Amino acid sequence: MEDAARVELRLLADDDRDELVDAMVRSRELHEPWITGPTTPGEFDELLQRTEDDSFVALLIRLRDDGRIAGVFQISQIFMKAFQSAFLGYSGVAGLEGKGYMTEGMGLVLDYAFGELRLHRLEANIQPGNTASIALVRRCGFVKEGFSEKYLKIGGEWRDHERWAIRSEIWSELRDAAPRAPARDPR
Repeated sequence: MEDAARVELRLLADDDRDELVDAMVRSRELHEPWITGPTTPGEFDELLQRTEDDSFVALLIRLRDDGRIAGVFQISQIFMKAFQSAFLGYSGVAGLEGKGYMTEGMGLVLDYAFGELRLHRLEANIQPGNTASIALVRRCGFVKEGFSEKYLKIGGEWRDHERWAIRSEIWSELRDAAPRAPARDPR
C-alpha cells in the first residue's frame, strides 16, 4: 500500500480524546446541519467504546508534518461472509478544509477497508445539499446508487440522503491507474 504524502491513517485511541473533542467543537459550523461529531468527553468515550465491537472501526487522518487531526472516518455495520460490506461516515476539521487532506485520507481509508478489513463494498449516505461531501466521494470513485427519503434522523429531523458506494474492484482499478510520483534519487 502506498501512503499519501501529507497524511497518515491511525486507529482512534483513548489519548485522542482531548484533541478530537476540541477539533469537533471548532468544526460545529462546518458540519451543521450534516452531522454531529463527538463534542464532549462522554461522546468521545461512546465512540471509542463502539470500536470494541468487530462491526465498527474509527480512524483518524493526521497531518504528517505536525500530527494534527485533519479528519475522522467511521466504518460501521461491518458485515462479513457473503456480504463483506459496511457503511462509511466521516468529517473533516475546520480550518483544514479545501486542502485535499480528506481526499488523501479517503484513499488510505479505502486501502484499509478493502485490504485490512477485506470488504467488497463500502456505502456512504449523504444529504443532497452536502455538496462538499458528495464531491469527495465522487473524486474517490464512489458511484451514486440511489436516493433514500427520510433515511437518517439527524439534528432531530428525518433527512433525505443520496446513496453512494464503491466496490473493491473499482478502487483497485483507480489505484492501478493513478499516476505514480517519480522515484527519488537516493543521492
